[in-house]
Amino acid sequence: MRVILDTNVLLGALISPYSPPDTIYRAWRAARFVLLTLVAQLDELRRVSRYPKLKAILPAHRIGTMLNNMQRAIVLNHLPSLPESIAASDPNDAFLLAMALAGEADYLVTGDRRAGLLQQGSIGRARIVTPAVFCAEAL
Repeated sequence: MRVILDTNVLLGALISPYSPPDTIYRAWRAARFVLLTLVAQLDELRRVSRYPKLKAILPAHRIGTMLNNMQRAIVLNHLPSLPESIAASDPNDAFLLAMALAGEADYLVTGDRRAGLLQQGSIGRARIVTPAVFCAEAL
């Protein structure tokens, strides 16, 4: 099973122990699924973790450990453009949709209910679901 985790899910795993995002992150570390990521997503995780609000609650070593662990994921270097027939409600999420197509993902897991990804429901063969739904269905 090939899975993409939105950056908000990765951060949620660090912020909230024993939450669905943390359960998912631990399941990936236990090799229960294959994680797909992108160099740009790793850069986004580094950048966002430096926001003052997050920096106050997330020690740098925890972000560093996650980034080091993610080197074991399938890291895509670049993505093709999305087909013209597919549009992201939030342009910042277009890379997730392109990654789902290029990486032939089975799931795209996001906690962002406002960006429109969840409302889309799927892309290619990937179902777009919340962390709680992913835990219930796939773990």
